[in-house]
Amino acid sequence: MMNPSLAMTLTLAAVLVGNLLTKLWLNSRQVRHVAKHRAQVPTAFAHTISLEAHHKAADYTLAKARVGVMDLGLDALTLIGWTLLGGLDALNQVTLDWLGHGMTQQVALVVSFTLIGALIGLPLSLYQTFGIEQRFGFNHTTPKLWVSDMLKGLLVGMVLGLPILWLVLWLMAAGGPMWWLYTWAALVAYQLFVMWIAPNVIMPLFNKFTPLEDATLKERVTALMKRSGFTAKGFFVMDGSRRSAHSNAFFTGFGAAKRVVFFDTLLAQLNGDEMEAVLAHELGHFKHRHILKMMLTSFATSLVGLALLGWVSQQIWFYTGLGVMPNLDGNNSALALLLFMLALPLFTFFVSPLSAHRSRQFEFEADAYAVANSDGQALANALLKLYQDNASTLTPDPWYVAFYYSHPPASQRLARMAA
Repeated sequence: MMNPSLAMTLTLAAVLVGNLLTKLWLNSRQVRHVAKHRAQVPTAFAHTISLEAHHKAADYTLAKARVGVMDLGLDALTLIGWTLLGGLDALNQVTLDWLGHGMTQQVALVVSFTLIGALIGLPLSLYQTFGIEQRFGFNHTTPKLWVSDMLKGLLVGMVLGLPILWLVLWLMAAGGPMWWLYTWAALVAYQLFVMWIAPNVIMPLFNKFTPLEDATLKERVTALMKRSGFTAKGFFVMDGSRRSAHSNAFFTGFGAAKRVVFFDTLLAQLNGDEMEAVLAHELGHFKHRHILKMMLTSFATSLVGLALLGWVSQQIWFYTGLGVMPNLDGNNSALALLLFMLALPLFTFFVSPLSAHRSRQFEFEADAYAVANSDGQALANALLKLYQDNASTLTPDPWYVAFYYSHPPASQRLARMAA
């Protein structure tokens, strides 16, 4: 019978190789498919999308795909470094020598791991922002703003993250056999709390929100929400153009306290009919309870995940098979949590097409709601403008779509709306 630790090591290696090969295969399919159709605008869009815009979308997609290969390689090397090459074990020993056993060491281990991971990914993040996004005219972020965002993010992470991290680690150590259930309840409460304070506390730290001043548009969207049975606390414009030329619209908050937020870039791109149609699409998500369904799914999967963590954290082979020697006379909660966070995405990737498919179905339902409650042609026009202005390729590979796309490709959305 194979040693459990060796079996764990071999399983990790096999799943990592399978994961990497699958992602590289998907990436190569996307590159070939987009490059193959770069020369000509698809027939369905020949009268609405210029060849120049089509070329830009294809080139932008190919550039991101090349960076994606680097990202995949970096992620794989980082995972191997933390686990099989002993990086996490070494970091654990360093923090133990410095702080000794106890909750302070447990928190310090997780914080150190997080900061080191952020530093490892920093060069690629900078290249994506000031290289790819800059080259294609999307980046409006200045180095000063980038540093400011990073420092604010670090501060918010410390203020909000450290208390819940301490609570989770304490529950893992002191909560008994059912710690994972108590932890799940605490995390659900924490997520709801963050969602509640985000519109008024967190988001204004990064962006400026001003009341919508366009009286005509405000009257139109108010009427749309009224006849759709929705209430909102207000309509706001976010200065998204400070960072990017990309655009969006979204809801924040709960119940009657919901806010409707438009990117200023969106207001510059769409006319009144199109803005109303885009809002109707967002209302469709609420009408069909998509947000609630996704939250409940997230809560259910996190419960299963924590229950699994509760079991593997008691198995010596889980630690030794992933390159870590557990503390024989101390707490291993932080080690178990970090190893689980490192290994789990390798396995869940292979079920990602299920969640992606569900998300695309939600988008179809929201589109149908928008067509029924606003001008369908205006929604089609808005989608075309958004695909063009965001340089979204019109010719993605079907397999790549199946794994990664949370929104259907433009051709599928427009065909569904027409039908």
